[in-house]
Amino acid sequence: MKSLLLACALLLQMTAALARETPPDTVTTGIYVTSIHDIDFKQSEYTVNLWLWLNYKNKDFDFVQNLEIPQAKSFTRSYSTMDTSNGRVYLLMKLQCLMKDSWRINNFPFDRQKLRFSIENSQFDSRSLVFAIDTLGKHYDHRFTLRGWNIDSFKMSTGVKVYETTFGDSSIAVPHTEYSSFMVRIGIDRDATQLFWKMFLGMYVSFLIAYTCFYIHADNIDSRFGLGVGSLFAAIGNKYIIDSSLPDSTTFTLVDTLHGITLFFIFAVIIASAWSLKLIKADKAERARKMDLVLAQVVLVLYVLLNIYFITKAQAGAW
Repeated sequence: MKSLLLACALLLQMTAALARETPPDTVTTGIYVTSIHDIDFKQSEYTVNLWLWLNYKNKDFDFVQNLEIPQAKSFTRSYSTMDTSNGRVYLLMKLQCLMKDSWRINNFPFDRQKLRFSIENSQFDSRSLVFAIDTLGKHYDHRFTLRGWNIDSFKMSTGVKVYETTFGDSSIAVPHTEYSSFMVRIGIDRDATQLFWKMFLGMYVSFLIAYTCFYIHADNIDSRFGLGVGSLFAAIGNKYIIDSSLPDSTTFTLVDTLHGITLFFIFAVIIASAWSLKLIKADKAERARKMDLVLAQVVLVLYVLLNIYFITKAQAGAW
């Protein structure tokens, strides 16, 4: 009798162990992006239209109700169809998603961004399901275009997303939950040249106006100081206009760097004008003229070289 009870207990333990070791169901997932539009760079938002299909065995997954898109502010399902023949579930959905992302603007307008899209099942964790990629065919419509942007990469991957919480489930001892994830990364870059001149032309014109002060006689104080101070405020205004179109950032960007350099050199022109005026009043007009000519060359060369250096660095950093 004891042997029989022992055998039953052993059998139960083995059954429980096998149940725990049951491999998760594989969800074969594919995607086809039909369009990306309404890119709001200031708010770091965009809208993507896509087809999403999933093929799996466990009907309890119910992706129609349990589909989770972590990066989406909202999404709508305009069409869905399901086939449950052959003991498997084939689900096809057409989605429109309003996505929210975090974009780096350090090298703007020579920046490259990644549009991220991922899905999870809100009810079943990685112990129950894992995603596999359907790699057959194309994954986005090459005919659609993004105004001002180029698509340079499209990558799909699978992984596990960790949530350090129990979600209020008292049966979970450790606040650590893992959910399988299907991820898409779309790399985009800008047609930056035209945008650069559109954004920074006002700043460069401000510098050139201030720079002409070196060729105005030092005793013409109204013209020299008027141009210098006016250029200073024009450069500041240009920066505020650019900042109003960019996402909030705590880092020092290329926009900050180039405007900082411009403001510094405009201020240097104003200081040089004051020094020249001082020399004129001390009857050293020839010395003031020579100083203006030398500083005009030094300021121009340094300004151009610094701009070339930081712009080239930003272009290299974007890649």
